[in-house]
This record gives sequence, structure tokens and C-alpha cells, in this order.
Amino acid sequence: MTGMTSDVRRPLLNRRLAEFGTTIFAEMSALALSTGSINLGQGFPDTDGPEEVREAAVRALRDGRGNQYPPGPGVPELRTAIAAHQKHHYGLSYDPDREVLVTAGATEAIAASLLALVEPGDEVIALEPYYDSYAAGIALAGGTRVPVTLRPHEGRFRLDLDELRDAVTDNTRLLLLNTPHNPTGTVLSREELGEIARLAVERDLLVVTDEVYEHLVFDDAEHVPLASFPGMRERTVTIGSAGKTFSFTGWKVGWITSTPDLVTAVRSAKQFLTYVASGPFQYAVAEALALPDTYFEAFRADLRAKRDVLAAGLTAAGFEVFRPAGTYFVTTDIRPLGESDGFAFCRALPERAGVVAIPNAVFYDHREEGAPFVRFAFCKRTDVLEEAAGRLRAVR
Repeated sequence: MTGMTSDVRRPLLNRRLAEFGTTIFAEMSALALSTGSINLGQGFPDTDGPEEVREAAVRALRDGRGNQYPPGPGVPELRTAIAAHQKHHYGLSYDPDREVLVTAGATEAIAASLLALVEPGDEVIALEPYYDSYAAGIALAGGTRVPVTLRPHEGRFRLDLDELRDAVTDNTRLLLLNTPHNPTGTVLSREELGEIARLAVERDLLVVTDEVYEHLVFDDAEHVPLASFPGMRERTVTIGSAGKTFSFTGWKVGWITSTPDLVTAVRSAKQFLTYVASGPFQYAVAEALALPDTYFEAFRADLRAKRDVLAAGLTAAGFEVFRPAGTYFVTTDIRPLGESDGFAFCRALPERAGVVAIPNAVFYDHREEGAPFVRFAFCKRTDVLEEAAGRLRAVR
């Protein structure tokens, strides 16, 4: 009996992941390297965070703290620090032993939450455009993705609450929210979040909120955790991360806070992903979370100034700029430049101007909705942003 020939063999990749190939970030980063371009595509800083936090990691390594498997829920010092952070900044009380779980970054927190809470046939509503791991996590869980699109209006991307309400069906299990929102920079207002909370309670929905940019809000915007609204603490899994707040994205330290039942459910999935991770870095992040408010204020001010440098440069180059109220990304519209295809524009931009960006269409199910939008990261040194701004004038 002969084996199956290659033309009839089942594809190697799990069919749930068939739509996901190499990420656009890998493609654009490779383009940056091959052309010597400034990479404003991928969202990571080009400088490290506070020296005292880095030294805390070195101390932990030298003292032998975390060099072996840390506890499954995370080291007690970090879980205590996370609970103290939520209490200090938002007035939310969590038991560090039963209501906090440390993860390998926010990406694992998202994946574990979806794998734990979603079953085949469940619908998951996500705000479009969405961070690309959302779609993969929903697919791996066997859920059905239901996008609700944020659309530009009066200088910002806005959520249509009626559209959100209409998207909820009897099969809706979970709302997956992200505020401050990547890639658009929108920060959902207290009023918008209140309406979302009322909808979740009314329809008995679970909510997973990705709040990794919680400390990166600018101007008059404020970050308000959804879990702080009436009826939401018992149905919300809140996700945080050290990478964006302290500029140590390679450490991969994230967490969730929620009720004991929801934390237990997510941990049941998480333990079969990484089990545990980032041992010495957990001790360092515990110290980082206890930094004084002046650190967070200075960090925001620095990123706000960098936002303004890049936004001014993009405006001068002819882009329509949606000034972000949060995160460290600027979304632009390329149509004023006579362009309409973000993919083609971003693939040509390194040769045209020596700068790399990301086409927002990769974050959409409805690709046509995102076609003319392009995202730039401003979490870089000011001199790099100024150089990029100068190079971008070549696209006019």
C-alpha cells in the first residue's frame, strides 16, 4: 500500500489558522533592514526603560530569584504590586492571591482568555481595526469573529454604539475591547464605556479588555477601566502589561485581573501555553509598578511630545493625520497624497522615502474600510522622528 501523494494530503497547518500567514510586521521589518529605512512600523521603543527597573532585573538574576520556575499564578511580589496598582490608580480592589494572574505578555493573556472562555459557535465582537492576535485567538478557540468598525469622524475614529448593540445576538459570548485603541489611538470616553457596560449587563456578556496602553493617554483623554462600571467587575477580564508602560517589551510580562472564577478559568488555559515565564523580570516589574506618579506623568509627557513631532511631520508631508488621544501610534489617511492602497503605499515607502509604516487594512475584516489608512509608531527617539519627518517630505 502506497502513502498519500502530496496533492491529496491534508494541509499541514490547522485550518483554523489558514487565513493567517507571515505577519505584516515581519515583512515590513525585513524591508526596513534591506533598505536601511527608519522603522516606524512595529511598536517597540528604541531605548530602554528606567535604569532602576533594569537593575532590579539584574539583582533578581544575581540573587537567584526567578531563575527557576516561578509560581504558576506569578511571583507573590508582582501579584501584590499589580493589585496595589489597580487600587492606587483606579480604586479597584483585587485579591493578589485569587484575582491576579501573571502571563507571558498581554498576547498570552489575550490568547488564554479566549481559549478559556470561548467555545465553537460562540460569537466574539471585536472593535475593528483590531490588533492582529485577536483574530488568531478567536480562530484558535473556534469562535466566530464579529467586527464592529471604528470610523473616522471629526478628527478621530469613533465607535457607533448602535452598531455595537445591533451586532449582539443570542450567540454572542464575549466582547473583546481595546482602549486606548491600537491602531487608531482612540480612547473610549466614560460615556461610551458606560453604554458598553449597560449592554454587557443587559445581554449577560463576558468582556475581555486589553488596556496595555492605560498610562499612555494625552491631552484631555482619560483611561477608565471598564471593570469600574456597575455590574462589570464580575464579568470583565482586564489585561495589563509592563512592556508598553516601562519600555521593556522583550521581557514579556503581562497580567489579568478579574474574579476568582474567571482567573481560574483563564489560568486553566494559560498553564498549557507557557506554564510560566519571565521569572527574574517579574520581580523587576513589581518594583516598576511601585514607581511614583511622577514617572508615569513624565512618560506621558515624553510620548506626547514625540507624538507632536511625528504628527507635525506627517501633516507637512501631506497626510491627513488623526491625532491620537492614546497609545504610541498615529493613523493617517493617504488619499490627500493621491494614494488609496495602503499595502502598495507601505511596500513602496521604504524606497520612496526611507521610512517603514504599516497598512491598517491588515487589522480589518472589511479590508476596504482600512485601505487608505496607514499607521506610524512614534515610540522612538526624538532625533529619529525628526529624521523620519524630513524623509517623508519626499512623498509629496
